[in-house]
Amino acid sequence: MPKVSVEIPQELLDDLDEHVGDEGKFVNRSDAIRASIRKTLDLLDEIDARHGRVETDEADSHSSYSTE
Repeated sequence: MPKVSVEIPQELLDDLDEHVGDEGKFVNRSDAIRASIRKTLDLLDEIDARHGRVETDEADSHSSYSTE
């Protein structure tokens, strides 16, 4: 899996960390960021589909990407 480096404002990182770990929804930051990217891409696909900008194809669904 490729690695990507990004700069994230501290307040976003602090908010993210509240959802990571033993008491959080995500195992680690990478898991949380991947889930967020998938959700955002799915939302963008829905918006594009509503505006007739893309053909809908279940094979292209971002939620079908591996979580590993």
